[in-house]
Amino acid sequence: MAVGSEIFPSTMHPVAGFKLGVASAGIKKPGRRDVVLMEIAPESTVVGVFTLNAFCAAPVQLCKRHLETHSARYLLTNTGNANAGTGAQGVEDAQRCVDAVAQLCGAVSEEVLPFSTGVIGEPLPVDKIVAALDDAKADLKEDNWRLAAEGIHTTDTRLKGASVQVELGGKTVTLTGISKGSGMIQPNMATMLGYVATDAKIEQSVLQTLLRSSTDRSFNRITVDSDTSTNDSCMLVATGISGVEVSSEADLAVFAEALDRVMLDLAHAIVRDGEGATKFIAIEVEKAAAQKEALDVAFTVAHSPLVKTALFASDANWGRILAAVGRAGVEKLDIDALQIWLDNVCIVENGGRAAQYTEEAGAAVMAQEDITIRIVLNRGDVAEKVWTTDLSHDYVSINADYRS
Repeated sequence: MAVGSEIFPSTMHPVAGFKLGVASAGIKKPGRRDVVLMEIAPESTVVGVFTLNAFCAAPVQLCKRHLETHSARYLLTNTGNANAGTGAQGVEDAQRCVDAVAQLCGAVSEEVLPFSTGVIGEPLPVDKIVAALDDAKADLKEDNWRLAAEGIHTTDTRLKGASVQVELGGKTVTLTGISKGSGMIQPNMATMLGYVATDAKIEQSVLQTLLRSSTDRSFNRITVDSDTSTNDSCMLVATGISGVEVSSEADLAVFAEALDRVMLDLAHAIVRDGEGATKFIAIEVEKAAAQKEALDVAFTVAHSPLVKTALFASDANWGRILAAVGRAGVEKLDIDALQIWLDNVCIVENGGRAAQYTEEAGAAVMAQEDITIRIVLNRGDVAEKVWTTDLSHDYVSINADYRS
C-alpha cells in the first residue's frame, strides 16, 4: 500500500564517474537482487551522515572509520540482513565483505564502505554476499540506477529515485540519487539508506556542509513511526568529471537548491511508501518563537497514534490534534492566540473549536490522500515543515509478520 501514483522518474540521468552493479546473493529470498556495488571514480569527493542510534550497525561503524582516513572508491550494500546488534562478530563480518571487494577490485579495504539493511540481530551471511560480488562487478554501469534502487529496498513497495540537471558556468551538472525506507523511519540524521551522486567538483568540507544542511531540510523532517534505525546512512558523492567546480556563492546556491530538490523527492517518496500508509500528511508550524518549538509541535502531532489513526479513518476528530499541540512542551503557550487548520478549513481558534467550522468541511479534508495540518502559533516568525503518514491496520500486520 502506498499513497499516490508511482513516482520513480522515467529518466535517471547517469552521473559520469559513478557506476552501479546489482547481483543476487539469496540472503533472504532466492533469486532476489539483494547486493549492490557502486564504483566511484578516482579523485572523487565522498561524504556521509549516519544514524545517531547508540546501537549503530557494524557497517556504520566501519563507514565512519574508513571515511576518517580514506576517500571511498566502492560502496557495498546488502539487503535482508542489517548486521546490527551483532557485536564484535558483526564488525568482523562486515570487514570480510569489505576485504573481498577490495581484493576483487584492486582497492585497499579502507576505500570500501559497507551498508546493510534488513533484520536486526542475525549473523551476516558473508559467504553468500562474497559469492555475489563477481556478478555485481560485471554489472557495473552508469545507467543502472533503477536496478540499484530495486536492489537496496526491503519492505518498500516502490522504487525511490530522483534526478535533476542544472546549468553552472555554461555547463550541465547532474545530480541523481536513490533511497530506500518504508518503516522504522524517523531518520535522526538521514534516511534508512540514501545515495546521491553528482558530476560536479566540490571540496570535501563544503560537500559535507551541503549534505548536512540538505539532510536537515529533508530526511530529518520525515517520520513514519518515530523509530530511528540502527543503520541509517546517507552518502553524497561528487566525481568532478563534469569539470564544473562549485565554489562561488552564486553557484553554491544553485547547487544547494538542486540538491534539496533531489533529497526532498527521495524523502517524500519514503513517506508516500510508508508501511501501511494511505495518507501523505504535511504538518506546517508557522509563527513559532524558535525552530525547536516549531519542530517539537510538528513532531508531537506527527507521532501521535490518536492523530494518525484518526487520519487513517478519515475521522475529523480535531480534538486529537489540539491535544497533541497542547502537550508539545511549548512554554507559556497562549492557546487563545493560535489557530489550527486542515488545509483551508480553520478548526481551532480562540482556545477552542473555530466558530465557522463544520464537521462536513473537516471530514472532506480528512478523506483526501494528501492533507496539510497547519498550526499557527503566533509567537514569532519561525516556520518548519514535517511530513508523515497515517497509521493503518496494515502497518501492524507488516511489522507483526516481518520475520515470518
